[in-house]
Amino acid sequence: MPANARPATEDFAATIVHWQKQAGRHGLPWQASRDPYPIWLSEIMLQQTQVGTVIGYYQRFLARFPTLQALARATQDEVMPYWAGLGYYARARNLHRCAQQVAEQWGGHFPRKVDDLMQLPGIGRSTAAAIAAFAYGERQPIMDGNVKRVFTRYFGVYGNPASRAVEIELWNYAQAVLDAADPKLDMTAYTQGLMDLGSSRCTRGRPTCEQCPLNTRCYARLESRQHELPTPKPRKTNSERQCKMLILEQEGKILLEQRPSRGIWGGLWSLPQYEDQNGLADACLNLGVNIEHGQKMAALQHVFSHFKLHIEPWYLHCPPTRVSEPSPEQAWVAIEDLPGTALPAPVKKLLCSIKEIIEGARKNTQ
Repeated sequence: MPANARPATEDFAATIVHWQKQAGRHGLPWQASRDPYPIWLSEIMLQQTQVGTVIGYYQRFLARFPTLQALARATQDEVMPYWAGLGYYARARNLHRCAQQVAEQWGGHFPRKVDDLMQLPGIGRSTAAAIAAFAYGERQPIMDGNVKRVFTRYFGVYGNPASRAVEIELWNYAQAVLDAADPKLDMTAYTQGLMDLGSSRCTRGRPTCEQCPLNTRCYARLESRQHELPTPKPRKTNSERQCKMLILEQEGKILLEQRPSRGIWGGLWSLPQYEDQNGLADACLNLGVNIEHGQKMAALQHVFSHFKLHIEPWYLHCPPTRVSEPSPEQAWVAIEDLPGTALPAPVKKLLCSIKEIIEGARKNTQ
């Protein structure tokens, strides 16, 4: 689209503010405060996660860690159970590190400047700008996934939104919109309005253009190009992986293994996992048990962003005299304590009815 044909930036921000105050989201739990701590927490949780999913986690997390200092003093093992199920667990590890860094280097108070916020673990440019806007009213543009969709459609920006060139172009438009706006622009309403518009009107599949406040000047609507923008990312063929998981039960306890800090399910407790049957059998022998006495349970699968994991769980019950000492990263956890343990979602699903699984398996082996 020729540059001189692109929609104007004038009144863009004012239109968003007016719409947000009339039709945007209000009453979300993190909107009631200018305290950067709950604002930061909500922004991290909302990365790649829908609002409806986040609210419960947010409220439980704040109840357990009501202040930044409380979070900074906690251990990672204390933090992870309150994130288990939200996914993208690097966010939780960075969250914990960030709290410690703010407590140690900033006296427990989040810095006001975007450049300073961006130096903290887990905070990128858009998240830093959102925190600064909501907490301090700072005049900085944001550019999350929903906002990218609004800008690519409104200004007619083609190309992969994740590419460096397109990102620069979108950030330039975001800044131009603020430069053209009234100096007294309500940054809280504007920032929230962009997020709300992208999630509720300018949606990926079926945008409701007739309800959009920008529809009279939006390139995509005027040219009927909503289905073309944002330009779809090149499709990737997700790989598929297989694994075996061991449900080893001993006197009402389950053997769990803590995952490494980095990688899938980093820092969470999970069931011991093996690539194939030989690995599972060898591990059982090292523990002093025989997988041939076990029972294969119903398989399940879990889809990650870049691959699909097929899980084949094996249940094995044995008396305590038959089991060797577990490795340092393993621990026996009582079945009644599993709900409060930081478990990955598919493992929690697998173990949520563990009593029924154990009872049924015992009947079958008698």
